[in-house]
Amino acid sequence: MAEHWTLDYIKWDRFTPDKVDPLMLKAVKAASLVEYNATDYVAYLKEVFKGDPKTIAEVERWGWEEVQHGEALGRWAELADPTWSFKDAFARFKEGYKPSHFLNPNGSVRGSRIGELIARCVVECGTSSYYTALRDEAAEPVLKQIAHMIASDEFKHYRLFYDLIGIQPEKRPNLLKRLYIAATRVSEAEDDELASAFYYANVARDAEATTPYDRKLYAKLYEQHAQRFYRQHHIEHAVAMIAKAVGEFPPESRVVRWAGRAVWALFVWRAKPVAA
Repeated sequence: MAEHWTLDYIKWDRFTPDKVDPLMLKAVKAASLVEYNATDYVAYLKEVFKGDPKTIAEVERWGWEEVQHGEALGRWAELADPTWSFKDAFARFKEGYKPSHFLNPNGSVRGSRIGELIARCVVECGTSSYYTALRDEAAEPVLKQIAHMIASDEFKHYRLFYDLIGIQPEKRPNLLKRLYIAATRVSEAEDDELASAFYYANVARDAEATTPYDRKLYAKLYEQHAQRFYRQHHIEHAVAMIAKAVGEFPPESRVVRWAGRAVWALFVWRAKPVAA
């Protein structure tokens, strides 16, 4: 197995302050908190795969790499905004975001291990396309390098969860169930995790009293900031990867190509500005 990169691989001395995009910085701050929170997902997945030490070992390695992503993004954000504290923002996020399935783990909320793996593939599709788009759009060279390394990791993680689907001994859910799992996991991108992360990353501790958390508003703000650097090919590639994880629909098929274009059209339609 190839050695994984570390924070020492990053060329921090190339940081160029005048190439930092302030709106991109807000999205990166939020992303750093979500990535660093992977330990909660590891604990949850270890419950899902209890009795399967090989898969649990893979999950733990995946979680360690995700945490490292958060560290790299957080360190970059602190360079870009020396007044911001990654440690403080994460502590507030951790206190404010407590999903029920983390507090009371009892197997997969998707109904099966395969269902959970499909959901994880959907997440890795999203993050792979997100960091690829971020890399392509970023002008600041250190952020571009970090995004490139994370995007590569996220694609590798997609392959990990996709391969794990094929070795599960349980019966695969029917197509409608698999489509439902994928669709609901996509919709969960609007849940409290991203909204909370954007809020705690970008609203200072002493401003919380006058700027209370509003899930709908901050979910939309996160979406607005993150969508700025997506292009059509990023979305179409993500849709093809999701189709492969669901099965039945070859990524190169006409229906998947149409789906990719439809999702892009919806993506553009929804990208309506909201006051920050």
